[in-house]
Amino acid sequence: MLPLNPKVFDGKHGTVLDSGTTYAYLPEQAFGAFKEAIFKELNSLKRIQGPDPNYNDLCFSGAGSDTSQLSNAFPSVEMVFGNGQKILLSPENYLFRHSKVRGSYCLGIFQNGKDPTTLLGGIVVRNTLVTYDREHEKIGFWKTNCSQLWERLHLSPAPPPLPSATDKDNSTLDISPALAPSESPPAPAPKSSGEAKIGLITFFMLLNVTYPELKPHMSELALFMAKELDVNSSQVRLMNFTSGENDTLIKWAIFPEEPADYISNATAMDIVSRLSENRVHLPDSFGSYKFFGWNMGPTPPQRTWWRQHYMAVIIAFVLMMVIGLLASGAWYIWRRDKSLVSYKPVDSVVAEQELQPLQN
Repeated sequence: MLPLNPKVFDGKHGTVLDSGTTYAYLPEQAFGAFKEAIFKELNSLKRIQGPDPNYNDLCFSGAGSDTSQLSNAFPSVEMVFGNGQKILLSPENYLFRHSKVRGSYCLGIFQNGKDPTTLLGGIVVRNTLVTYDREHEKIGFWKTNCSQLWERLHLSPAPPPLPSATDKDNSTLDISPALAPSESPPAPAPKSSGEAKIGLITFFMLLNVTYPELKPHMSELALFMAKELDVNSSQVRLMNFTSGENDTLIKWAIFPEEPADYISNATAMDIVSRLSENRVHLPDSFGSYKFFGWNMGPTPPQRTWWRQHYMAVIIAFVLMMVIGLLASGAWYIWRRDKSLVSYKPVDSVVAEQELQPLQN
């Protein structure tokens, strides 16, 4: 047990479970104790710099690339709740892969600044089935393999998870659900029988490069993004940007590949996995960068016949107008030439004609 007063987790908003937040955030005192306890268990590993020099990530090398052996290098962590119920966090529930050093991992639990709120994000419930009993105000946790669960539900496979060290210590807790203090979970994609219909994936990218420096290279950046996310370059679009004094915030969107109306579940999960696990690598010329706020948006409106063919209709209309004007001009010239009277000179000889009687 950490030498902490349990009330440290009751500050401000208390303890919040928010799957829309990627990582976990602890109050300063709790994070300090957690970090110290983890460090004591990692004597065989080497502390290394994180993937982004702008962030003081706590990362370690020497654990090896075989994720099934992570529990041999990193300890398991128990979260103990007020009623004595526990949930076991295996290494996958507090680590993320280092994006630049193979076989290295970083802590996915951070200090929540000076905010005393405890925020438990999605990493804590990775490979965990969470149930919400609103009637009895309880939350239940059950360790499971989410990839296999998706297959049983006849959905596209989820990305391969880090292995769970054990399936014991599943529990149901008497915890009243609380609202997240700042972030809200992404809007769920609408579902039909079979697959969820995903029409749009959006996410934010923060670069420590000013927009004037970045602007000439935006097309190049979009191509690199498409390559790293394994999608067509036509699918990657810049939605908007905010230029700061020393950095640029960009909102990207991934659209379905034409002529499809939706992104497949497998492709969507792969894109989100690449973003969340820091597997997007850009050239050093773009400086350091960070991805966050990814969201699978609602189904886009169905493209009508007019939206699909409006350009062809406009071109056909213009051609008809041109042909009509040419035909009208030709008809006018022909009528004008036909109506002209052919006059003869005054001194020309005209054959005399016989005068016809008025009546027979």
